[in-house]
Formats: sequence, structure tokens, C-alpha cells
Amino acid sequence: MKTHINIFILICIAALILSGMDGCQSEDEEPVAFTDAIPANGSTIETDAKIIATFDGTPTGLSVTGGKFSISGADATITGPFELGTLNLLLTWNDGSKELNYTVAASEPDIPPAPDGMVLIPAGEFQMGSNDAEAGPNEQPVRTVYVDAFYMDETEVTNIQFKEFLLENPRWQKGRIEARFHNDNYLKLWNGNNYLSGKGNHPVEHVSWYAAMAYAEWAGKRLPTEAEWEYAARGGLVGEKYPNGNTITPWDANYGTNIVDTTPVKRYPANGYGLYDMAGNAWEWCLDEYDGDFYSTFPRDGVARNPLSGANSISWIVDNFMNVNESIPRVLRSGKWSTGEDRVRVSYRSSSPPTIAPYRSFGFRCVRAVSP
Repeated sequence: MKTHINIFILICIAALILSGMDGCQSEDEEPVAFTDAIPANGSTIETDAKIIATFDGTPTGLSVTGGKFSISGADATITGPFELGTLNLLLTWNDGSKELNYTVAASEPDIPPAPDGMVLIPAGEFQMGSNDAEAGPNEQPVRTVYVDAFYMDETEVTNIQFKEFLLENPRWQKGRIEARFHNDNYLKLWNGNNYLSGKGNHPVEHVSWYAAMAYAEWAGKRLPTEAEWEYAARGGLVGEKYPNGNTITPWDANYGTNIVDTTPVKRYPANGYGLYDMAGNAWEWCLDEYDGDFYSTFPRDGVARNPLSGANSISWIVDNFMNVNESIPRVLRSGKWSTGEDRVRVSYRSSSPPTIAPYRSFGFRCVRAVSP
């Protein structure tokens, strides 16, 4: 009996010694550290994305704010669905913490190739407006805006293209157009249905907003919203003043009376999205009603999605454009051949009543929605 007791005591002592050794070993282990994330920190992801955070060991006591997660060895898989906009994930475990930041964009279906003469503008976010010294009050406050993908004409609508429209739609011809849709400067330089000799590939000018809308409808397109126009004009650049960078020269665009007239489309370099003359040459009508305080209506924190001024939907304006109040100005963008550097900035905003085409400079280009 005594022998059994001694053996039991020895076993207990051994267990205590081994337990102490294990404790000492755990104190000597290196802390587990974060090593990598896929997709990389700062990436744009889709709402149903999976984020894999990798450590150099198994993280104990892991918690994640902003998403659900599971652990397998040294990997933590974080899943959504995530809300559109900015995603901030805070990973905390016994040995440390790590913040991961992503931009969440809507999942896009397979997108058909762009129609002839158009380019695809991918969906995304951008900072709309400007805090530059020359920025006007109507360009502020700068707000984060998201736009869906769309197609845009790579050039301004030309005289050749507009003449084709007029021949098929006599009611919009010079001399036949209803007085409520224009002023006396409509197609001022045209002789009937003929533009000036040698100007076929120049942007059409002296076009009222109503006539631009009619052309777009005939072509199976529409005018761009102001947000779409600025997003496209930036060409994927962030924080730059002009379509091709932070400076502009007479070799980049037709502005500042360097030519003293419009120039053929595609004469100057395209921006990052393949769009020509997003600065200068001819002013471009947009779909929106002009509102000098429009940006103040956007969310202060968060993202304005496909903003539009003057109506609840794009389709309402397209379907009812001939009933739009002629006294309420519509948005104009891009500047023209005679405007200075400050007015051909991508964030510069101008406006005019929809009937007015007072200068040799009111033109437009069209967009089309992306259909899966």
C-alpha cells in the first residue's frame, strides 16, 4: 500500500514539473505577427469578396470588426457581404492588431464590348469637385461619388453626325425647329442643312440642349450626367486638374484662343479612358439641371451614388426632355477653344438655359448605359 502511495506521489510531482516546463516554453514563444492580406490592403473589392489575412502562426484570441471570419492554421478568412463604399477592418488578437482598408464596389456582370465610336468607362469612385486655389464655390465641397459603368462617345458629336440626324428628323432642322427649343443662334453658321466647308469633323456648334437631347434619343443614347462627365474626364487620374495631368499646354488641348476656332476631333491626345477633347474645343451639354450648391446635398460621410440634379431619375429627363422648363439652366462642361486654363479644368462648372446656343461652342457628346 505504501508503495502505491509513493508511486502516486511521484506521478503527481512529475506532472507538476512537466506542467511548469510547458509554462516556461509558452513564455519563450515568439508572438504571432500579421504578414499579408489577399487582396492587398487598399484594394478595390466586390461586395461578396473573401479576404485572407495571413499570420506567421495561429493567432489566438482573434476578433474582426467589420466582417465574419474563420481560422485555419495561420490564415483567417474574412467574408461579407460587405457594404458599398469604404470598408475598415480591425483585426485584434492576443499578440497585436492590424487595420485593413478596402473600397467596396458593386460586382459587375460581363460587359459587352463598347459600340463603335464609344469607349467603356468602368464603374468606380472619385472625388468630385476641387479644393484648388482657382476652384469656385460651385465646385465645393469635394465629395466622394460612385458611378456605374457606362459607354461614352470618344469624341464630341461632329457636324457630319449631326447632319445625318437632321436629314432624318426635319423638325430639328434650322428654320423648322420650334421656337421654344432654341434661340436665333441655333446652327448659326449652317446654310440650311449644310455646315461650313471643311468642318465635317469639327464638333457641331450652336446646338441647344433640347436639340442635343433629341440627337441622343435618335442615336439610342443620352447626355451624360454631370458626375459621369467629370468622372470620365479625369480618365482615371486622382487629384489632377486636367484630363491628362496637373498642367496643360497648347499641345494638349484647344483652349485659350491658341487656334481661334474649333479643331477636328482627335487632333489632341486622348485621356486615360480614350476620350478626346474633354478640355476645350467645344462646351458640352450635360443631362443635369444646374445647381450651384449641388455638392452640398451629397453625403458628408459616405458615398453619393450616381447623383443627378433636377429629377428623381435619368429616365424621367430622357422621356420628358421636351417639357423641361426653358428658364432653368442646364450644366455645361469642358470649356471651349477660347476659354483660359482655369475653365478647362475637369472640375469647372458652367451653365446656360437649354434654349441658348449663343457662341460657336455649345456642343455635346453622348453616353449609353451598360447592359449585361
